Amino acid sequence: MTLRRYLQLDVFADRPGAGNPLAVVLDANGLDDARMQAIARWTRLPETTFVFPPTQPGAAYRVRMFSPRREVPFAGHPSVGTAHVVLEAGLAQAVEGHVVQEGAVGLLPLAVEGEGSARTISVRTPRARVVEIAEAGDARLAAALAGLAPGALPSALMDGGRRWWLAEVASEAALRGATPDWDAIAQLADSTETMGLCAFARADAGNGYDLVVRAFVGAPARFEDAASGAANATLAAWLKHNDALPGRDGRYTVSQGREVGFDARLQLRVDEDGEVWSGGQVCNVVRGTIDWA
Repeated sequence: MTLRRYLQLDVFADRPGAGNPLAVVLDANGLDDARMQAIARWTRLPETTFVFPPTQPGAAYRVRMFSPRREVPFAGHPSVGTAHVVLEAGLAQAVEGHVVQEGAVGLLPLAVEGEGSARTISVRTPRARVVEIAEAGDARLAAALAGLAPGALPSALMDGGRRWWLAEVASEAALRGATPDWDAIAQLADSTETMGLCAFARADAGNGYDLVVRAFVGAPARFEDAASGAANATLAAWLKHNDALPGRDGRYTVSQGREVGFDARLQLRVDEDGEVWSGGQVCNVVRGTIDWA
């Protein structure tokens, strides 16, 4: 019998059930690729992470991330959630407000602010780049955005470790009421080798957040992401590129997931060097052990 510490979390949430679920396996030494993939398939959560001792100077720990189908080089909510677990388990401590994660995309610092249940963790995301800016009425996007009036910014394809099409919608109400055309979104994702479509709108005043985001994943599965740190970080880079960041001092709050039964809040920050930090609060939901030889 090989018992390993195991937790399930809600990330980008101040209470269970509001955010994006994540499984974390501590003490992952001895697990090979096939067994990690099998565990991730078994949890049936968007991602499962596995924590190892670091191999690079300066790193507090090393992480590998798996969706139920494949290994993922980087994703925002698994990074934030894993850092939360590592800090709680005493495997690392924040130094000058930061802890450094080693992963497939290299060393990434995470900022730690506050304490206890109010603590927020934000990951500095890989630099995103503009791949393509779409012309108005681009046929590849038209079906996926059918019936939605566009906002001020053009649609764009961005690469931030994962490739997303970003599209601004004219109003919060229109975006929240939209019914995704999954065939069109899957076609867009397949034909452009992207995750799919991340649509966003400026929030109505007085709601306590600045943007509404809906992230429609078209491939390899079809689903709406409850809260995507990576998609939101890519969007933040696009907004910065256009000098169109909401909020103040490069900080703003995103509402995501309400349309699929969640109610996540993501905290985004673009610092003076143009680096994007994506994060929020984390809730523990399940603590225990996993028996996987």
